[in-house]
Amino acid sequence: MFFSFSVKLVAENRADKSYPVKLCYTNSMQFKPVILVVLDGFGINTLPGESPLQKAKKPTFDEFTAWYPFTTLQASGIAAGLPWGEEGNSEVGHLTMGSGRVLYHHLPRIIVSIQDGTFFENTAFRDACANIRTTKGTFHIMGLFSSGSVHAYADHLYALLELVKREEIPDVALHLFGDGRDAPAQEMKKFIPQLEERMRAGNRGVYIASLIGRHFSMDREERWNFTEEAYDCLTGKKGAHFENPRKYIDDSYAAGVTDEFFAPAWLADEKGNPRGRIKEGDSVIFFNFREDSVRQLAHAFLDEDFSKFERAKIPNLFFVTMTEYEKGLAAHVAFPPLDIEWPLARVVSYANKKQLHVAETEKYAHVTYFFNGGKEQPFSGEDRKLVPSARVPFDQKPEMSAREITEATLSEMEKYDLVLINFANPDMVGHTGNFEAVVKAIEVIDECLAKIKEGVTKLGGVLVVTADHGNAEEKRYRLTGEKRTKHSSNPIPFFLIAQQFKRPHARTPQEIEENFTRIEGVLADVAPTVLDLMGLSVPAEMTGINLLPRLLV
Repeated sequence: MFFSFSVKLVAENRADKSYPVKLCYTNSMQFKPVILVVLDGFGINTLPGESPLQKAKKPTFDEFTAWYPFTTLQASGIAAGLPWGEEGNSEVGHLTMGSGRVLYHHLPRIIVSIQDGTFFENTAFRDACANIRTTKGTFHIMGLFSSGSVHAYADHLYALLELVKREEIPDVALHLFGDGRDAPAQEMKKFIPQLEERMRAGNRGVYIASLIGRHFSMDREERWNFTEEAYDCLTGKKGAHFENPRKYIDDSYAAGVTDEFFAPAWLADEKGNPRGRIKEGDSVIFFNFREDSVRQLAHAFLDEDFSKFERAKIPNLFFVTMTEYEKGLAAHVAFPPLDIEWPLARVVSYANKKQLHVAETEKYAHVTYFFNGGKEQPFSGEDRKLVPSARVPFDQKPEMSAREITEATLSEMEKYDLVLINFANPDMVGHTGNFEAVVKAIEVIDECLAKIKEGVTKLGGVLVVTADHGNAEEKRYRLTGEKRTKHSSNPIPFFLIAQQFKRPHARTPQEIEENFTRIEGVLADVAPTVLDLMGLSVPAEMTGINLLPRLLV
């Protein structure tokens, strides 16, 4: 432990490009090494009922809760950039932790933009409108229309209707894909009247130009004949036709065809020709936000060299995708991936400090690619150690490679300023739903934490123990007693272990319980806290806060 002022000057005044910093609380100590341990899938469950965490013998964990600063962090839902109430996961957890900011997933990110009004100023959308004013073509809005929120969201369609109303676009064709998989099988019949009501209240030039089941329009298994049928319908080349969308839906249901399998059909004009087909000079907004299920159809519209089926590429088509469906796809992207310029690992590298990232095979990508903000290559001064995972069912070997990871870390930690460790056991064994195996996994992790704490203490460093999401702490459904194999939305622990931080008196059981129920931060707060422990300034792009003022009181 030593004062960090000179190190900060070196970090901020190098000749090459520096990063903008934000003013925030800084502690007067700098630690080396800082060991950041991520207990993958280790949440805190304070509700009644037996859990593996309660049953496991965990003297190290109990020591941490009694003697050292700790709190809990939210790692699911909006706090992790996910839809409200959605459980966290390892990819999002490590990305958020390493970036030091909440990175909204597609759905909440787009919803927030609608709420704050930036949706209607989106460059891709505005340019699509400008194109129509020049070409006098048709404005197409295309995507999955249902109550589900896995691939698309109805409110995004409604926001686009508001957009064309504001922009006074005269000819707007809607191409609606039936769901029936992530929503009720016959939901479209209920949704169409609601949509038509909004159409009447908005732009008079809006009409339903086609109806297509997702079986055809959203194939992702390279069944290109289905994609071809959808494409031919959208471009008016082939397909069934209707004069009234409600009647077409009723007739389909009567024939036993549900939303997912609607035969591609287009709206016929008074002469029986397709009205609202996609053609030269038009603008298209594909409002699905999930990428995998729309790539085939997008390639059919956009690729210059396309050989999956016979089609002539439509010239001068202004094609907008809601998100980046694939790198290199020739589309205008409304909500491109967020650029993480200064993840924790890069800040550490920039300060000429050394770091080691350690995990077993199952979680290696998480401590490298995801933790580093989607950057595949290591930063300068960053070493990586991969410990092979055992090739057996994880509940048959609940210790996995935790002991090997621990030994590898202990032999190397004194060489580094920062060491990132992932213990995969709680998550991977947790997914088996084997209660006793999860108990064993927790006990092994507890044993490993004891050794790491001892090693860090000898070096005068600090140990930070946290997680990325919940899983291991909740392995039985409370009502039925059946085994549970999925993640949880429970908060995660955050411990700060150093000799200087040890309390003079142990907490009482009541104080420990109160600490566990008091959520004081989110995953994005981990990086700013680690940087302060290292004596490094926090980049302005990190929206997380330093937890030390809350913990060191």
